[in-house]
Amino acid sequence: MTTNAFLADCRARLAFDLLSNTWNAVVLWALRDGPRRPVELRERIGGISSKVLTETLRRLQSNGLVDRQTDNDHPSRVEYQGRTLLAPIDAVGAWAFKYGDEVMAAQEAACAPNPQRPRSAC
Repeated sequence: MTTNAFLADCRARLAFDLLSNTWNAVVLWALRDGPRRPVELRERIGGISSKVLTETLRRLQSNGLVDRQTDNDHPSRVEYQGRTLLAPIDAVGAWAFKYGDEVMAAQEAACAPNPQRPRSAC
């Protein structure tokens, strides 16, 4: 695999792809304090449906980012534990805390009616 971020098989592009899915980062962040059952994750994460949570957990598991653990006494009871990507997610969160208001203000300004500017996709 190459290290040139502009090539399709670059490890950096793989990481960017994994981080670009909103639910990937949100679910991993929700798992940062330890294993959680899917029902606990849904309670913790606002706005995620059961279907999307299940798809996200499967995607994260297939990429080796979470471990799925089954209770031997209760096979239908499962927990998921995050394994990695917390440092980059934390860095993005710190960036959002620092610059989020600025970005939202720019978005609002871009969506404000302006006869001098063509309509945007707001």
